[in-house]
Formats: sequence, C-alpha cells, structure tokens
Amino acid sequence: ELFEDSPYDVVSKDSPFHPRPLSSTQLPNSVFAGSRLRVAYQGVRGAYSEAAAEKAYPNCEAVPCDQFDAAFEAVEKWIVDRAVLPIENSLGGSIHRNYDLLLRHSLHIVGEVKLAVRHCLLANHGVRVEDLQRVLSHPQALAQCENTLTKLGLSREATDDTALAAKYVAFNKLKDTGAVASSSAAKIYGLNILAEDVQDDYDNVTRFLMLAREPIIPGVEKPFKVSLSMTIPFAVKTSIVFSLEEGPGVLFKALAVFALRQINLTKIESRPLRNQPLRASDDSNNGSKYFDYLFYVDFEASMAEERAQNALRHLKEFATFLRVLGSYPVDTTML
Repeated sequence: ELFEDSPYDVVSKDSPFHPRPLSSTQLPNSVFAGSRLRVAYQGVRGAYSEAAAEKAYPNCEAVPCDQFDAAFEAVEKWIVDRAVLPIENSLGGSIHRNYDLLLRHSLHIVGEVKLAVRHCLLANHGVRVEDLQRVLSHPQALAQCENTLTKLGLSREATDDTALAAKYVAFNKLKDTGAVASSSAAKIYGLNILAEDVQDDYDNVTRFLMLAREPIIPGVEKPFKVSLSMTIPFAVKTSIVFSLEEGPGVLFKALAVFALRQINLTKIESRPLRNQPLRASDDSNNGSKYFDYLFYVDFEASMAEERAQNALRHLKEFATFLRVLGSYPVDTTML
C-alpha cells in the first residue's frame, strides 16, 4: 500500500530497482525465461533473505515474493525452482509462520544455510543521527537493536521487511526517519550508512531452509568438499513433524526412540494443532481441556541410515501423525 504510485515498481530492466515482489494472486500469470536457477525469497531487493538465497544458490536469479505464502506457492506452481526462507534466528527465536506453512504445503527441505545478520542504521544523504526522530524496520530487527535505538532516543515503527523500510525512507525522501537494514539495502536504495553493526548482540545468525518440489536423501558415506584442498564428512540433518495422543510420558517415549539409537536431536518446536486446538480431558470429573500439539524435531542423521529408519518406524507405532519434512546437508559456515 505504501508504494501504489512508486516509480520503483515500473522501471526498466537496467534500473537497480526491481518490480514489486510477487503476490499469490500474480503467480498463475507470471511467465519467466532463462536457464538460471530461480530462487524465491520473501521481501524486496536488499533483504537478508535475498543474501541467504544467493549464498545457498550462487549465481541464481533471486525472485522476491511479498509474503512467505507466495514463496511456497511459487515453487509449487513451477514459477521458481527453489525457495529460501528463514526458520530461526539466534536472538529472535523461531519463525512460527514458516513452521505452519511447512505442514500446509507439500514442499521438501533440501538444504539449510546460515547467515550472519549485521544491521545498519540508514538514512537519506544529508541526514545526521541527531536529525532522526523515528526508525523503521522489521519487528525482529528493531528488537535486535533495542539498546542502541533506546540510547539514540528513537521511536520505532514496524514494517514487513528490513529492506522495505529502507525503500520507503528513500522513496519518500524522509529527513526525520531512518531504517534498520543491510548495507546492501543502503546501496540499492541510495541511502547513507550512519552506523554499522547496531544490533545489541554481535552473534546474530538466522537459519534459512532451502525448499524444493522433490526431496533428496543424502548418502551417509559421501564427503562434503569445502574447497579444492579440504574435504569434511558429509553433515546431514533430518526434519520431521508428528503428533501424539495425550498421556503420561508419551513425549518422553517419542524422544526416547532417538536416544536409544544414539541420534542427536538439535531442535524441538511445538505448535498447537490447527482446527483441533483443544480436547476435553478423559477425566470426566475434571472437565478441563488441553491443547493438542504438533512437534517439529530436527535430528542429526540421514534417512538413508538404518538407525533413522528404525527410529521413525518405532515412533510411528504410537504417533497419531508423522511426516518427514526433509533430509538434507547442513551448512556449517556463518557468513
């Protein structure tokens, strides 16, 4: 809505500005040409998700989408080949929307990439820090810079994306408003970097998932080549989602199927089961209700391994629902 009349949305291919991101309603009519791998991400040019997409698939054609849903749908409708979407931040925690969308859509996780997030305070040229009264950015970015922004005495307003905030400040030529975004966003939208690394914690890393229409099953013996001179063992992770009946020790039993086989769990996330969030207690005298949950679990093993297959076969004996979201190589770099 902020950019209905923006000239950035109708510029030529030679401009540094791309058209506005794809929305779900545009996907069926979108036609693209070219042989480069097309990778969807949520946001506009200069978003951290764009950098993650380019790290995951170097030399790809990164395709912006206005919402996470549109990125999922773009892959399903063959508009793009892959999607790279955030799932967890070391400071802000899990991106719950994408956990829900993983279950709603039929895409498969085929990789993971980590990106170090370095926030910058941006403003139009000629604007000084003392001229600023407010700052725009994504809610998580604002939270990650809370101490710095408080010291500067700036009010905060949320936007859907960090790069979108930078674009808005630039398009409207605001003199009293800055944006928290990447250095790439500053370059793309012609803004000045007033301060770098304004996040409160330097170790600020976001984990992104690489999604595709078809699954992969990484082998257990194949090495992973880091460079021409260095090779490391092939690190693999598997992600699943399951639900359980209510009862004493049921979750303990579910997690024990991995411990019994020396499989390390790296993440467990619970989400209320949609369309059936509450269930009456079996104790008729109690009359209480409780949540039904979906449990998302990541573990260090490939589905090509017999121990992983046996663990899921064991889990399936008492799980009311079980789905493998993907088995994929793990990114060990923090760039």
